[in-house]
Amino acid sequence: MTTDASAPTARPTTDVDRIANGYLDAFVELSPLTATYLGIPGHDEDIDDFSPAGHEAHAQLRQKTLAALAEAVPADDIDRVTIAAMRERLGLADEMHAAGLDEMALNVIASPMQEVRDAFDLMPTDTQEQWAVIARRMAKVPAALELWKQSLTKAADAGNITPQRQVRECIKQCEDHTADDGYFATLVAGAKAGEDALDEAVATQLRSSVQAAADAYAALGQWLGETLLDRAPESDACGQERYALLSRYFLGAEVDLAETYEWGKAELARITAEMEKVAEQIEPGSTVLEAIAHLKADPAYQLHGTDALKAWMQERADEAIRNLADAHFDIPEPVRTIECLIAPTQTGGIYYTGPSEDFSRPGRMWWSIPKGETEFGTWNELTTVYHEGVPGHHLQVAQTVFRSELLNRWRRLFSWTSGHGEGWALYAERLMAELGYMDDPGNYMGMLGGQSLRAARVVLDIGVHCGFEAPEEVGGGEWTYDKAWAFLTAHAFESEGMLRFELNRYLGWPGQAPSYKIGERLWMQLRDEVRSREGDAFDIKAFHRRALDIGGVGLDVLREAVLS
Repeated sequence: MTTDASAPTARPTTDVDRIANGYLDAFVELSPLTATYLGIPGHDEDIDDFSPAGHEAHAQLRQKTLAALAEAVPADDIDRVTIAAMRERLGLADEMHAAGLDEMALNVIASPMQEVRDAFDLMPTDTQEQWAVIARRMAKVPAALELWKQSLTKAADAGNITPQRQVRECIKQCEDHTADDGYFATLVAGAKAGEDALDEAVATQLRSSVQAAADAYAALGQWLGETLLDRAPESDACGQERYALLSRYFLGAEVDLAETYEWGKAELARITAEMEKVAEQIEPGSTVLEAIAHLKADPAYQLHGTDALKAWMQERADEAIRNLADAHFDIPEPVRTIECLIAPTQTGGIYYTGPSEDFSRPGRMWWSIPKGETEFGTWNELTTVYHEGVPGHHLQVAQTVFRSELLNRWRRLFSWTSGHGEGWALYAERLMAELGYMDDPGNYMGMLGGQSLRAARVVLDIGVHCGFEAPEEVGGGEWTYDKAWAFLTAHAFESEGMLRFELNRYLGWPGQAPSYKIGERLWMQLRDEVRSREGDAFDIKAFHRRALDIGGVGLDVLREAVLS
């Protein structure tokens, strides 16, 4: 593979490619927010229609595309993977729609109220016109939220309402966004075109639009409290039938949930035993908690303030790219740039956003820091840099975007499955340990702590939502919020603010959190199977290249493509 921007001779565009690319073009017409997320220009003034009619338009597009794929003749193996991947993704989306899951979507991390706001983080702010575009889109926020309410109302009338805990937390997010020091006030106060103040006309338009959007979010919070809260179920559990569908959606694979629940407990025990060994290296005779307390107090691992955290993130991310390029991975030149940022929100999440298709907007690693948190430990965060950056999400996503000579635009820009992506990122953390980058006991403890969290949420998420018996360590019997909190805090070592957000996320987004660790398990099984097949000829760099070149397809499709 070349390491500069010049690509090899492009593969001819096939009929299957045209179907896939046509689907993507039609999708972003229906979803301008997706266009912004993907870096596709021409849609940044608009917002999706989240009403029932909007969801139906997506369903019709999926059905039209699936019908076209049924008639398509694949020209090669790449086409065959595209057909399999699109059938799997679009078919599952149709099942989700039929179950009413799109219309009822409301949770603390991945529902229209976050999607609408989050899109503004990705919009450029260098010029007066770019701020004018933001103002024009911001002016459409009130109408977009009103359309979304139609879907929530229709879903509620059908008995599909998110649990009370999610409604309450979303009300709080609305309050936080519209506070005097919240997102909307901060956006206006910090608005500048590069180093220049905004022109008065643009500034006036922005203030008016932002105020309208802030009022709409305040009204949304009030509406949620008055309309949905009392109707919402108290139980956080979604039930086994719904969970099985969601698990397939997030993994792109079907797993035995009861077996996976037991595996999660065994994997957590294995990680805990490893942490106890590392605690002995950090401070002889110490428990895991005592070793972690020692690490937190060690000045060698401390960062003070978000500016220091941002600078450290950037240094470590750039270092990983320099060290891994060519030696362990083929990394194209445009992919060797990543931007590390502090998010404008304070929810506690850490996430990655991919580059635009032309790489004018780089891939970005975002840290959303809970209000009041100013102290950070590098021992606990280094593994996250590898997860979000290289060899994790940034390598995985950005190198796929780059592969225009090989893959159609749907495969490069929009084929994403959580179990594939998050499973790879966890695999990447483990790979960095295998390569010696986590040999420092403190950093290794941080990686194990992250693995412990991911294994714990396999148990917690599946157990709560499927109604399996809770572990004896929290008293057995039926899962409750208090048992879930006790279990999580016994096996995770982040701040209380971060963990409260994490638990609320699991309870409101069933099936997503376990896709990390289950995805890693399936990636490791695939690597082991290829190694067993190839014996002494096995080349791990070649395995990575082959697997990543397939793109973010479901894990069953990935396995079939790699082994065929």
